Amino acid sequence: MSSPVSINILGKEYQISCPDDEKEALIASAQLLHGNMEKIRGTGKVVGLDRIAVMAALNLANELINLQNDGGGDLSEMNKQIIQIKEKVNDFLDEDRQMEL
Repeated sequence: MSSPVSINILGKEYQISCPDDEKEALIASAQLLHGNMEKIRGTGKVVGLDRIAVMAALNLANELINLQNDGGGDLSEMNKQIIQIKEKVNDFLDEDRQMEL
């Protein structure tokens, strides 16, 4: 079953239809994107929401490609990197939940 999920990126709210079992992943992805965009905006070097979004997407795509290239032949190393990324996302989510309290 799908239901709309409300996400907030740089002060703009978006309603995204998403299967219920993927809701947490969507929220984590949106928060990761938001964090990247905030970091880029904070540098003051990139102006405009569309340019900030493109830079954030390029940064995330570059990280993914680096993970794929670095771990291409070593599955255990790739698993370690995935675990590290999951831990970063979980830490971010925990931090965000504590801010809400």
